[in-house]
Amino acid sequence: MSTPTRRHVPVLIIGSGVAGCTAALTLADAGHDVLLINAGEDLADGNSELAQGGIIYRAAPSTAIPDDARALEKDILVAGHDYNYRKAVRYLCRQGPRCVERMLMERAGVEFDRNPDGSFNLTREGGHAAPRILHRADYSGKAIMDGLTAQVRKHPRITRLHRRAAIDLLTSHHQARTSQYRYEVGNRCLGAYVLNEESGEPETILADWTVLATGGVGQVFLHSTNTPGCVGTSVSMAFRAGVALANLEFMQFHPTALYEERTNRRSLITEAMRGEGARLLDQKGHAFMRNYDPRGDLAPRDVVAQAMMEEMLHSGAPCLFLDVSCVKQDLPTRFPTVFETCRQAGIDIRKEPIPVVPAAHYFCGGVLTDINGRTSMRGLYAVGECACTGLHGANRLASTSLLEALVWGMSCGKDLARRCTSERGLPTALARAIPDWQHEGNERNDDPALVAQDWTNIRNTMWNYVGISRTEARLRRAFEDMRDQVRHIHDFYKRTHISRRLVDLFHGSQTAYAITQAAMRNRTSLGCHHRVD
Repeated sequence: MSTPTRRHVPVLIIGSGVAGCTAALTLADAGHDVLLINAGEDLADGNSELAQGGIIYRAAPSTAIPDDARALEKDILVAGHDYNYRKAVRYLCRQGPRCVERMLMERAGVEFDRNPDGSFNLTREGGHAAPRILHRADYSGKAIMDGLTAQVRKHPRITRLHRRAAIDLLTSHHQARTSQYRYEVGNRCLGAYVLNEESGEPETILADWTVLATGGVGQVFLHSTNTPGCVGTSVSMAFRAGVALANLEFMQFHPTALYEERTNRRSLITEAMRGEGARLLDQKGHAFMRNYDPRGDLAPRDVVAQAMMEEMLHSGAPCLFLDVSCVKQDLPTRFPTVFETCRQAGIDIRKEPIPVVPAAHYFCGGVLTDINGRTSMRGLYAVGECACTGLHGANRLASTSLLEALVWGMSCGKDLARRCTSERGLPTALARAIPDWQHEGNERNDDPALVAQDWTNIRNTMWNYVGISRTEARLRRAFEDMRDQVRHIHDFYKRTHISRRLVDLFHGSQTAYAITQAAMRNRTSLGCHHRVD
């Protein structure tokens, strides 16, 4: 039986991390059909699976914090340099514990680590006033995704399609063949063109409601902890469709990624290790973070990453070191993922420090949304890392990302359930006015060497000029280089038969260009957007 190249569904969710799966389950549990697609081979091919530290819950009753929601709100605002959207911060702090209990503990059956007395073993990370983070050893993201995906796979109202890479959003103003729709006030999202990697051909998926949940943008930088598919798909598509974007200049660099010369993707060394007592050392074995911030190794990530870069630039060292000898817990038991990753790299963390460098980690900006995940375009939602709720402001507080994905995934699902019940879907005439994908070029010359060179140019430009420390001269050079790069790739894209590597390259170049433009516009040095001039 051949795969249909055109279909119409009530709700299309693009992306299957914590945010996408949570939205799908919330909506399906309310009795609505959902089509959930992702670009990977399986549901858990994104960044959610890689999260190590954990998810914020609430401080233990034994702590000296009577109102942890208020204390957490303060911590988020301090880490975000008070650039946050306070309504979003308050919403997360009040709704978070209930969402963790209902979706993760009760619905997905996730087992978090507990103490001998049965209470949760809460840990603390940089920027937090108290231990309030639930975890499963150091593979919390995997534990959460295992629980969520098991529920998604067996839900009768959720249809899953893998190896489907989103190409472009379908909108009434841009794709409709009937000119009358272009005169209507307000552009409307109608679904997406999606590349079926199994057939090699694009499919047209029309949807009454579309949810973007494609994750981050880390792969447009030279060093990143992100999975290969994190090329800014949602940012790129929204950018072209005229959807409001926000805070694109705020890219968070994780201070501690394993330094290995043989690979580009940097394995994450969880911040929870510093929460348990690990210290950063320079090449001479001296702890240095107190020289930059009174909070020392527990300062927020932007402060630590910038301090590390200063140390590396001053000494010329290619990396620094994380000393875990002060961690009192059994390392292979408490941090099995880090222990095994380092062991495979020839490092026994019980006997020697871990070589580390900062790496592009989490995107604090994205598609602008409200409390329910609604974007500026009718019919379009965004949740998770690709969305900008305003929660993080200029810098993300540790372990807020999984909670944000969970809270907004549930909020989006509930809002969509109400709208699916009370509002009419796409008019039949409008759906018919959307054409199937038209191949503009038939040259099959997406030479891997050409694509690899384009990626090298993008990643080096972004790392050197739009990285941890920025100046007017660097950003201007990046803007000029990326403008030419985008024009070149666009022309190449039009001539060449579409393929996954071309789709990713196109999204990556557009995302890098949009980030560079945002960084140029913001002349204030703040948080992740560190301007040394």
